[in-house]
Amino acid sequence: MWDRYRKYLCHHNQLGLTLDISRVPFTEDYLTAMEEKMAAVYRQMEELEGGAIANPDEGRMVGHYWLRNPELAPEPAIAQSIRDTVEAIKAFAARIHAGEITGEKGRPFINYLVIGIGGSSLGPKFVADALGSNEDKLKGYFIDNTDPDGMDRVFAQLEDRLDQTLTIVISKSGGTVETRNGMEEARYFYARRGLNLPNHGVVITQSGSKLDQLGKRENWLAAFPMWDWVGGRTSVLSAVGLLPLALQGIDIDGLLGGARECDQVSRQKNTRDNPAALMTLMWYWLTKGQGGQQLVMLPYKDRLELFTKYLQQLIMESLGKEKDLSGNIVHQGIAVLGNKGSTDQHSYVQQLLEGPDNFFVTFVRILKDREGLSPIIAENSTSGDYLQAFLLGTRKALTMKGRASITITLEELNSFTVGVLLSLFERTVSMYALLVNINAYHQPAVELGKKSAGEIIALKNQVVAHLRQYPGRSFSVEELAKELEQEQETETIFQLLQHLIVNPQWGIKSEGAKSPLLTRYRA
Repeated sequence: MWDRYRKYLCHHNQLGLTLDISRVPFTEDYLTAMEEKMAAVYRQMEELEGGAIANPDEGRMVGHYWLRNPELAPEPAIAQSIRDTVEAIKAFAARIHAGEITGEKGRPFINYLVIGIGGSSLGPKFVADALGSNEDKLKGYFIDNTDPDGMDRVFAQLEDRLDQTLTIVISKSGGTVETRNGMEEARYFYARRGLNLPNHGVVITQSGSKLDQLGKRENWLAAFPMWDWVGGRTSVLSAVGLLPLALQGIDIDGLLGGARECDQVSRQKNTRDNPAALMTLMWYWLTKGQGGQQLVMLPYKDRLELFTKYLQQLIMESLGKEKDLSGNIVHQGIAVLGNKGSTDQHSYVQQLLEGPDNFFVTFVRILKDREGLSPIIAENSTSGDYLQAFLLGTRKALTMKGRASITITLEELNSFTVGVLLSLFERTVSMYALLVNINAYHQPAVELGKKSAGEIIALKNQVVAHLRQYPGRSFSVEELAKELEQEQETETIFQLLQHLIVNPQWGIKSEGAKSPLLTRYRA
């Protein structure tokens, strides 16, 4: 194993990064055999970064790599817009920190509340948790779902400091339903305490969107742009992530610098020295270029606990595609799961070692344990020594069972190396998608789900209206479906009624029966 480790180890001092692929059982001639295909990938990546239409379904450029290196942007106006936005974020955060911008009662902001979903929340939330400390200038909170109880839990934490809470509403289109709902719930929460949301609010959205127009009409504190060439899942280094992170006091220049340096290293065409290309080829080998495998993330660091959630969207939304760019049915995709080590050793490593061989593991190892010295706990070792031992022991056990793993090692976790991680996986996703000929930058199935949800809301309103039209009269589910001419949606109507009767604002009552299927409903 030592000879194979030395042969394939990829190390970059300037990144503080080491990538070990030696425990993936690829053949000795594999990397050489893939050079022609990788040459095509490098060429396509150059075209993508140069402004080519890389998302043909939506006719869009893909420019998240420009966010940390504006000079790469194909148009001077785009480059200037990126630079101006970063400077505006820094200036706004500085004014917040200095107490020049306050809430309605004149008290300085001490919290920020991000209202967004998917890419408008996962990336910022991950980085905020990974790099947060007791020295944070503002404490971060997130509403990333349309669950009323979940929102109440967040609002309860802000109850006494609401006028000191800056709310950031993020929606690229300006029409995302979950984000709209969170914003209106927040508006109601502020109003109940005699406060006005716009006096405590910032919007991040595309110019001219519904949200942008609302922000201007209601005179919100500030607005920052999103661009159509940045997808939500790759937007963490745009205003989406940079604004809340700058408010928290995190070094956003370090984040941008780490991503920029890793981008540069991952542009080189010598595959052996290109960590993103090597990861791409490992994914391709392990999936046989056909997807269907599980990527188990095992970061051995509590601060990386949310990394897997972030990667689930980045990887699964990008690579989970029914068709390739030629229109062939391919059903590509890599399922991502994981939490953190050594917690996962006590949950599902048993199955990884003895269950189906339908996965590969990626370990993330952080060499620096903590700031300062650690006490000796037992066996002349620290807690950090044990954490490393659990990682290396699990890795060894997987190898003994013939299970593949990749190991990413960072010297320490800071803003620069988190930027490196973001870039490494973004570029691996881009390269893998090119290698298997899919569009990584659209998500048609997500839009289908949104459309279906809209239809169900309309059906719910029909059900309520019909019941209210005949007060006191009771209906079975089948009778309601028939009168609404929605027999094909009888089950959906049943599910809607179950929800309506336990939420009192609708005034829908049920007449008991031994089986819920026999229940009758009335207004």
